[in-house]
Amino acid sequence: MSWLDDSVNALSLLGAVVILILTVLIAGKYIKQMRDDTASGELAEENWDGIGEYKNDVPIGWSLSILALMIWAAWYMLAGYPVNAYSQLGEWNEDTQAHNAKFESKWANADEETLTAMGESIFLVQCAPCHGTTAEGMGGKAQNLVEWGHEDGIINTVVNGSKGLNYPLGEMPAGMLDAESAKAVASYIMAEISEKKSTKNPELVESGKALFVTCAGCHGEDGMGMAGMAPDLSKYGTTAFASEVLDKGKKGHIGMMPSFKGRLSNIQYEAVGTYILSIGN
Repeated sequence: MSWLDDSVNALSLLGAVVILILTVLIAGKYIKQMRDDTASGELAEENWDGIGEYKNDVPIGWSLSILALMIWAAWYMLAGYPVNAYSQLGEWNEDTQAHNAKFESKWANADEETLTAMGESIFLVQCAPCHGTTAEGMGGKAQNLVEWGHEDGIINTVVNGSKGLNYPLGEMPAGMLDAESAKAVASYIMAEISEKKSTKNPELVESGKALFVTCAGCHGEDGMGMAGMAPDLSKYGTTAFASEVLDKGKKGHIGMMPSFKGRLSNIQYEAVGTYILSIGN
């Protein structure tokens, strides 16, 4: 579709041509007048080194042109263009929305193998430049995603802290528990709080439950983050937790991980989370 097929754009072009013609005619008139006319009229009282200024009224043609242009601009910006006009950007947005809807419908019931393959392709393009192709974080420069979503990830977070997710309760400081205590807390979270409901160390669950009081101040006694004030640990180890991080973005050692909100669809969020969890230990 040509943009000239749209009446608003065609009228806009016509208006621009009219303005150009009027500009040339009016400018020509006043240039000729400056060259040929003899100055006359009432002088203003002020002068600068003997140079005075005539009290000339604003030209009627200029005033009418400016008024017409202001009316046209207000109509065009408030009613004409946004509501009725064709634009390449608008067409691109419509095509993108249609494609995304088709994509979501096609893969709505994708199995785990398909999601893993899809997530790997997205990961290699969007995530690997910082986390590395093996997802190990390139020597600590970014989050080690091999352990992320598993008990080792919780242990690392408890011992070393976590920052950059911008939750209202702030960043999690390092050193809240030692490594052994953190291991017990990780077992309790994975066995009792997370939807995973499984742990590698079931014998540590009870001691981890007692130690979880250190975490409950921010995450709540149920670990669900007190209505968004801190991360919801019931989602830890699931694709939903990965989606939350992708949605919020995160500040790391080598820069800011951007929010992928609007850049990835819900299916792609799930795919990335599925792939990351598949490579963990």
